[in-house]
Amino acid sequence: MPDLVDLFSNTQVQIIVALIAVDVVLGILGAVVRKEFRFGKVAAFMKGSVLAYVFGYAVLELVAQGLPSLGFLVPVGFALVVVALLASVVRNLKKLGLPLPGSNMM
Repeated sequence: MPDLVDLFSNTQVQIIVALIAVDVVLGILGAVVRKEFRFGKVAAFMKGSVLAYVFGYAVLELVAQGLPSLGFLVPVGFALVVVALLASVVRNLKKLGLPLPGSNMM
């Protein structure tokens, strides 16, 4: 059984946590700019997204280690999490009023 610290210290989890941090900062800035900031929303995001993304990915890694035939799911899960977080970052950039190329597509 892998050590819990090793499970959370790999590069993929660090990328997920970094994207979550960027998303949180941009979300807070966007809420402050729009005068919609509430601590409860930050807490709800941290509880929901952080737990879902970080722990969900860690569980996926554990399952893949226990059942090597499912190992292909780890990079797929990582890609899906990164895409979801990048979409959230782009939404937060739009809330800040930054003009983004192709923003009418989203």
